[in-house]
Amino acid sequence: MVLCLGLSHVLHAQDSKPPPLRVGVVGLVHTHVHWILGREEADDIQIVGIVEPNRELAQQYSQQHGYSMDLVYADLESMLAATQPEAVTAFGTIYDHLEVVEICAPKGVHVMVEKPLAVSWEHAQRMAALAREHNIFLLTNYETTW
Repeated sequence: MVLCLGLSHVLHAQDSKPPPLRVGVVGLVHTHVHWILGREEADDIQIVGIVEPNRELAQQYSQQHGYSMDLVYADLESMLAATQPEAVTAFGTIYDHLEVVEICAPKGVHVMVEKPLAVSWEHAQRMAALAREHNIFLLTNYETTW
């Protein structure tokens, strides 16, 4: 009987899905932001916060994608402190990528940026160094399936 209970527990554990990745969205100005905001039905991520100082833009996307304006923060530091995401996606300007990594990396928050990675070789090197130093993943969203 104990063996059956143990086996049942193991089989149940294999069927259980991991909890969704807690994701913060930083900036709404890049048009590729719609792919993450449009994942309302997906259960692999949970958008826990959105950084967008332009409330009008945030409201427009809130209505389009159905998220609460309670998720919207004016700055990255406030969103990180309040929501503690595991990762962020950067959909602001390319110039802002370095600042996002500078703020997130020391907190152990993984970062995905839109292409291109950086505005200069110096920015790219600094971002890579921060990712190595703080042991985070730094990804560039670059589709390669076609």
